[in-house]
Amino acid sequence: MRLFVSDPYFVGVGPSHAAFFCSVSTMRLTSLLLLFRPALPLILGLSLGCSLSLLRVSWSQGDGDESCMDAGDSRGLPHDNRHLEPGSETREFGDNKEYEPRIVPYYKDPNKPHKKVLRTRYIHTELGIRDRLFVGILTSKATLNTLAVSVNRTVAQHFSRLIYFTGFRNTKIPHGMQIVSHGDDRPVWLMYRTIQYIYEHFGNEYDWFYLAQDNTYTEAERIKSLVSHLSIDKDLYLGRAEEFIGGDPDSRYCHGGYGYVMSRSVLVKLQRYLDNCRNEILSVRPDEWLGRCIIDYIGISCVDKHKDVRYHSFQLGKNTDPDKEDSGEFRRAFAIHLVSDPMLMYRLHRRFSEIELERTYREIRQLQVEIKNLSKLTPEGEAGASWPIGINPPFKPKTRFEVINWDYFTEEQIYSCVEGAPKCELRGINKADISDIIETAVQQLNEKYQPTLRFRKRQLLNGYRRFDPTRGMEYTLDLMLEAHTQKGYSRAIAKRVSMLRPLSSVEIIPMPYVTEATRVQVILPLTVHEEGYVGNFLEAYSMNALDVHDNMLLTFLFIYDPFDAQRVSQNDVFAGVKSAIAEIEKRYSDVKIPWISVKTDAPSQIKIMDIISKKHPVDTLFFIAGVWTEINGEFLNRCRMNTINNWQVFFPIHFQEYNPAIIYREQQTPSSAEFLKDGHFDRRVFSEACFFNSDYMAARTKMAADILDNDEMLENMEVYDVFIKYSSLHVFRPVEPALVQKYTHRTCNPRLSEEVYHRCVLSNLEGLASRSQLALAMFEQEQANST
Repeated sequence: MRLFVSDPYFVGVGPSHAAFFCSVSTMRLTSLLLLFRPALPLILGLSLGCSLSLLRVSWSQGDGDESCMDAGDSRGLPHDNRHLEPGSETREFGDNKEYEPRIVPYYKDPNKPHKKVLRTRYIHTELGIRDRLFVGILTSKATLNTLAVSVNRTVAQHFSRLIYFTGFRNTKIPHGMQIVSHGDDRPVWLMYRTIQYIYEHFGNEYDWFYLAQDNTYTEAERIKSLVSHLSIDKDLYLGRAEEFIGGDPDSRYCHGGYGYVMSRSVLVKLQRYLDNCRNEILSVRPDEWLGRCIIDYIGISCVDKHKDVRYHSFQLGKNTDPDKEDSGEFRRAFAIHLVSDPMLMYRLHRRFSEIELERTYREIRQLQVEIKNLSKLTPEGEAGASWPIGINPPFKPKTRFEVINWDYFTEEQIYSCVEGAPKCELRGINKADISDIIETAVQQLNEKYQPTLRFRKRQLLNGYRRFDPTRGMEYTLDLMLEAHTQKGYSRAIAKRVSMLRPLSSVEIIPMPYVTEATRVQVILPLTVHEEGYVGNFLEAYSMNALDVHDNMLLTFLFIYDPFDAQRVSQNDVFAGVKSAIAEIEKRYSDVKIPWISVKTDAPSQIKIMDIISKKHPVDTLFFIAGVWTEINGEFLNRCRMNTINNWQVFFPIHFQEYNPAIIYREQQTPSSAEFLKDGHFDRRVFSEACFFNSDYMAARTKMAADILDNDEMLENMEVYDVFIKYSSLHVFRPVEPALVQKYTHRTCNPRLSEEVYHRCVLSNLEGLASRSQLALAMFEQEQANST
């Protein structure tokens, strides 16, 4: 991530924009359907004055004998115009009415049985869209844990599918690598089985296939860019072309050490001849064997250039130093061979990363110059170009409530603390952030003024920062600097600089597949102080879950204190709740609401979950709810989608309504729809959560060793703390507008930990009203007292 300094010089980043242009000549077309892969939309282009044919599609999967209409139906327009008489084209364009688009209604033969429509899970499967590139690396027993691991660490993050092929079977597989073992380490046999395996498992999923050896360094982004410029309808065998020894000079094979690219059409045609090649072609080199097979049976040779696209490669010498190599052939290379050890692979990766950074910075500077020159032609002139050039302009608030506050800091303290304190010690990530920007500011100033002046930091006088969601973190620094001249003179000067740490590009993180059909097990812990709110909870539960037959189950957990537990046979404090549950079960005959009773004077959330976890299967999806929670289908679906087994847990921040007695003093309480606007997202409460039982059990098992000598940990922690400290899962904690709670003053249990009790008290105080509403209430109270 880069920092920008406005005084006296800045380096801006401009987003790269790729423009796509498509022109259609005014020729007579029946229809034009352009489908671009992988991310461009479906484009339907029609030339002016042309006839339009109807695209007929049947969504029924099967033998395909049912269609919207017969092929010879006179209502449709002809699909083939090759038999038009000469001169007919002029007559057709003379009468535009005959060639206006017509809607052909769907026709179903009543004599044919109805077929159920079967849809695929993903739209790209249904449309036949394939991924762009498959990458296979050939490795061996001697190099699997050395060179192959270095290849994986340098390129795996760039390719969506990367598989390693080897000829031996090893029980120990390096972490994070997908390996296919064929059981025979003969080179030609390994190549034969690899091509066969790729066709059988991935032949219908990818357009291009890149194969290389584990002693080859691959510049991953260049390979991806290469195949993105190639047409998928060509038979192409692209790589470093080499002549066969004693063979035809016009017949060439692709050297395996430098990698090569094959189109899917070549792979499909090659599959039927693989057995013949294995039996008839004798060779000790797998790349020569494959090249001869492609030449003999498909009739194409390896090429290192296709139209304007060239496959660049570089042969690494024994004494070549990657850090000093700067030839044009090296800088343009897609693949480098021969890499002798993992350290050399890492050095090559670092060198090519530097080359790409240099190229990127050069393009940024060119874009900045272009933007600056074009800004002169705008109505605002050069003043219209915001700083830094290429970055979104600062957010402009429309009202005073949208103003973004600046946070003041020094090198030791910051004056905006999480807990609301006026100031706190600067530490952790905040201290590292501020130290970094101060160092960067001094470095940029030295780059600007050297060798005339050289600066050294004395101290930070004042510091301000704010986060602008449209561009990033902004800083303003007042620095006391010591300036040195070339003649040895020095003096202290104060300098103000403005800096920006821009937002980086958005990254799409692949997530496991989830479904909204998962059953949710709702757990409702209930104490005697919360008994009076059960009626509203059951009413919302009946309307939003039972009436719509949502796939969920509800379980009550009655928490008795020791005194009430002794008198449960004479006076059950939860008798009213159990009667309400019985009424629900009577109203919905197919619904059962079980309950569990526990006795404790300190209802720790972890102790409660330990009891619940043992009574449910490991694949259960839990939702720990509060009695004030209004359960609805929208939130339950988000609970299902955001909770991923062995990947992510979901701790929503519910919307808490303010106290109506304060915000609607001497006024009529508005309707519920308007009432929802008056409240806040309660960040103090962690009691509501969605997670799988197996994930909780795994985290709880890691925690068991720490509580052997300290049983009080169970009362000092919540389930949220268990996942944070004892699990590597993603903890997703967003604001959740669909999870709403009515206002209530909660009873905070002083027997729990000090931190949990303190958060409960702060939640009650912050849930009264906003600051402005509280200030207005206090003002009115003072006015009433004074009179």
